[in-house]
Amino acid sequence: MSPIANNTMRVKKMNQELVRQTLKANKKATKAAVAKSTGLSLGTCGSILNELLVAGEVLELETEESNGGRPAKVYQYNMDFAFIACIIIKAGLKKHSIEFTVANLAGEVVEKGREEYMPLDFTAIDQITGRLVARYPKIQAIGFGVPGAVNQGIMNISDIAELIDVEIEALIREKYGVEVILENDMNLTVYGFYHKQEYEEEKSVAVATFIEGCFPGSGMMVNGHIHRGNSSFAGEISFLPYGMSRAEQFQRLHDRNTFHSTAAHAVSSLIAVMNPEMIALTGSLIQPADIALIRQECLKDIPEMHMPQLTLLKHPEEDYMHGLIRMTLESLSYSYQLVEKRI
Repeated sequence: MSPIANNTMRVKKMNQELVRQTLKANKKATKAAVAKSTGLSLGTCGSILNELLVAGEVLELETEESNGGRPAKVYQYNMDFAFIACIIIKAGLKKHSIEFTVANLAGEVVEKGREEYMPLDFTAIDQITGRLVARYPKIQAIGFGVPGAVNQGIMNISDIAELIDVEIEALIREKYGVEVILENDMNLTVYGFYHKQEYEEEKSVAVATFIEGCFPGSGMMVNGHIHRGNSSFAGEISFLPYGMSRAEQFQRLHDRNTFHSTAAHAVSSLIAVMNPEMIALTGSLIQPADIALIRQECLKDIPEMHMPQLTLLKHPEEDYMHGLIRMTLESLSYSYQLVEKRI
């Protein structure tokens, strides 16, 4: 394709995305309203709306009443035009599990379920993916949330040894021909948590988790964007210099007499590096009364004026799935700004 043709196609896709986002945001709109919102001409909007109408991506509703002129057609985005599948892989002490959700383009849940595995390898992931795609042929994107550090679509650190260095993202994309994302569980949790706050301006927040039987981890939003780091290692707070072996760190986190000071070491490090608005603490090792105790420990090193709000995240799984649904939906959007399709 020539550079001119390629640029023309890119502009067309950007314009289509503007129209899509306008209809999604406004629920329904006339061609004139879409043109006013997007800044596109009536002719361009009309052509795009007709194309989307033929494809079934847009629905035509009853015409809008007029003041004597020709009634204006009203358009609505078809949220069931396509679906996404969101698959969360969880590590357990005795059994691992896979939780899945199928949602429409509005993020509304169509089906959800949970299955246990031991061991849990790529074959199990492939099988559940295949079943979902067979049941919902209109699935256009699949998002995976995984317990480990992810770099270029591959987990290189994980509590599930069978999935380390497996090219999950590439293999699923190639086999099923859909958009695929693979993201760290804590990044997704903080992403979902952050967007639920509905901040009016970009903020920095973190979520740190302390789960029985596991090393701690965290997810960070810096100025409204996930901070992954150079090799997507950011947030792996179990690798902080605690001045002890990993085995001793693990033991101290599982001992109530030493838990607060050890957890506060990680939290203080996040505060000093990020200077966040809020840090949400979660995990089976965290009890409600621990929040105040960890705050007191942090204040031994962090000046009061720089202490963020510390809060208990009671239902992190809801934020986790919310973040995965949102990010998977975003993977379908053609970016009309000069940024990556993902965050």
